[in-house]
Amino acid sequence: MAVRTATPVTGWLLRGGDGRLTAYAPTEGGVVRWTETRPGGPGWTGPELLPVPGLEPYLSIAQSAEGYVSLVGVRRRTVTGDEGERTETEVVYATQFQPGRQPTNWRSLGTPHGQDRQRAEQIGVPAAAVDRHGLNVFVRNSGGGVCGRRQDARGIWGPWLDMKGSHVLDSLSAGATDEGRVELLAPAAEFVLRWRQEQPGGPFRRIRNVPAKPAAASSTSAPTGDDRITHFWREDGDSSLRVLPPEAPEAVEATEAVEEGAEPESVSLGTTGSGPVAVLRTLLDGHDCTVLAQRAASGLPAVAAFPSGDETVEPVWSETGEEFSGAPALARDAQGRVVVAVLGMDGHLRVARQRTSEPGLALGEWERI
Repeated sequence: MAVRTATPVTGWLLRGGDGRLTAYAPTEGGVVRWTETRPGGPGWTGPELLPVPGLEPYLSIAQSAEGYVSLVGVRRRTVTGDEGERTETEVVYATQFQPGRQPTNWRSLGTPHGQDRQRAEQIGVPAAAVDRHGLNVFVRNSGGGVCGRRQDARGIWGPWLDMKGSHVLDSLSAGATDEGRVELLAPAAEFVLRWRQEQPGGPFRRIRNVPAKPAAASSTSAPTGDDRITHFWREDGDSSLRVLPPEAPEAVEATEAVEEGAEPESVSLGTTGSGPVAVLRTLLDGHDCTVLAQRAASGLPAVAAFPSGDETVEPVWSETGEEFSGAPALARDAQGRVVVAVLGMDGHLRVARQRTSEPGLALGEWERI
């Protein structure tokens, strides 16, 4: 079964509550899933098609502390009524509670534009993250700003809220700390825009913009410390990878005040490639490290590692494997090994695992699933 995605995303390889890894990819007519047959492998089941008629070829995936996986996308369906045929656009989500089991039915979150079908058709692809209370979903609205919808502590969905912003590109990225505090990044024409929760599960507030010319669909937001989210993106002109080291800026309301004061600065990581970079915090030789994986300019997977919290260190990249499409994913398996996953040009899943018999980050042979 060949798999093709329109917008590359990372975060599509996850370890469930029973220790097994699951890989997800949107395809025509639904979601394709591969699942380890036992924790740490070897062996996989899949590709297995989970039908979702009308789902756009994009998924944002978020995991709770309990291991529950939320799949979030946009569904467009043609509906026939008294006015003839019309297209209905809605943000939808489903939850998988255990690896290999069927997810829940896909539920609609609507859009920030209610019954305005023309404006609803203009929304961007969603970004999702789980905070202390539940799932948060964010989209670019038809006016180029950002709207969000979230679950409360009882699991009840609140309304779509206008989080402001302007000139936002596709797509957004969101990350959550282990304690359930979420930050959101929105690439825009001349800046990257940011929101954060000051407390896990708390309200979102705008923080200062970062001057940049980010490429659309190139950002990643991921935890690199106990209470630290680090943001990465590519510059539009040269596809270089940039990082915004974590900071503790004074949060302000979503007003013009975000433009005032000292502007945070991003740092170049001295490499080029395409799409978003995958990020994984793990222990390497007993040291707290951040592992990165990207689609290099050659089209091959490339991996690098550096000490967590020292994002200004230019990493040394090692290319491996063969050309692939989309963006890579990273996870730790049940044995604590780093696992890199990509979708080959033939649409088949490929994975490589860390060789723990060697120091540092050494990958074994690639396995075609």
